Amino acid sequence: MLTERRLWREPSFDLMGKVFRVNWLYVLLLCALAGVGYTALYSAAGGSPEPYATRHALRFSFGLVLMLAIGMVDIRFIARLAWPAYVACVGLLVLVLRMGHVGKGAQRWLDMGGLQLQPSEMMKLALVLALAAWFHRASWERIGNPLFLIPPLIAILIPVGLILKEPNLGTAAITGLVGGAMFFAAGVRWWKFMLVLAPVPFLGTFVYGHLHDYQRARIDTFLHPESDPLGAGYNIIQSKIALGSGGMWGKGFLQGTQGHLDFLPEKQTDFIFTMIGEEFGLVGGLAVMGLLCLIILGGMLIALRCRNQFGRLVAFGIACNFFLYVFVNIAMVTGAIPVGGVPLPLVSHGGSAMVTVMVGFGILMSVHVHRDVEFSTREPS
Repeated sequence: MLTERRLWREPSFDLMGKVFRVNWLYVLLLCALAGVGYTALYSAAGGSPEPYATRHALRFSFGLVLMLAIGMVDIRFIARLAWPAYVACVGLLVLVLRMGHVGKGAQRWLDMGGLQLQPSEMMKLALVLALAAWFHRASWERIGNPLFLIPPLIAILIPVGLILKEPNLGTAAITGLVGGAMFFAAGVRWWKFMLVLAPVPFLGTFVYGHLHDYQRARIDTFLHPESDPLGAGYNIIQSKIALGSGGMWGKGFLQGTQGHLDFLPEKQTDFIFTMIGEEFGLVGGLAVMGLLCLIILGGMLIALRCRNQFGRLVAFGIACNFFLYVFVNIAMVTGAIPVGGVPLPLVSHGGSAMVTVMVGFGILMSVHVHRDVEFSTREPS
């Protein structure tokens, strides 16, 4: 029987060598984005660092140290943890459904001694690692075999189904899209995506009928927000008013009326970008979007520069996950898609999302630091 032997080649450098290989420009971009978040949260609290901005700074500081520490970890070790991490996160999702904390009509958090943990956030990273571990040694012939794609497809459907049960439609959709992006990056042909997506329009009515009342209200509000301006349509109407009133240059720092007079809902979390748009205008909003784009493109560049397939797939998946967070949040507050509970990463207030995002960037940094590590397979005769 043919056996497989893994051959690794790693350049010899010590811990200080790894520190010098860190992409410090990328770290600076992340610090700048967190600084934007601190400024916006300071304003959201009425010109006070409490209760949002100080916690945001402390969480980011902890996350930054954690990111750099993970960046020093050998990418081979992270690869070995891929499937164990996936299984552990699936277990946490099951645990959430059995004993999770209920908030705003959904059961999404685990109470860990005062710390609320949202396993669905970690699941997206674990899914990226697991799919990268599955695809990174596969040849084009194996990827072209539909039977080879069934296990990773099941690996996507399991967490998506569990997250939908919480219910958390937004995160479930992002998880599914991240999995689809990994299939695309691995080289799966586009026509196979079409086969999977073809039944989706026909399932729309069925899915709509099984949504929770508040989820159906979000879709109805998206289509006709003016039908209930003081109820379901209130959030998006106020968000559009705030963005429009900001004009080109904004009303000025701490001068936003919609936010400071409490017309703008969830201004410290889901609608933080709206507050930035009101106070700093179109120019400020575009500047923040430009910073977000640089971070996304930086992640893609790290993927392109990596010499091993596992690192390339992981970096691509993490960058896609960040992009989807940004896209969904900004599209949501501008009325392009239905409103959902998706924060703006490193800007919105929230501990679980912050730590998870920084862990993801730590793995991304490990890919960059160990970009010259090569993984190959050989089947001796």
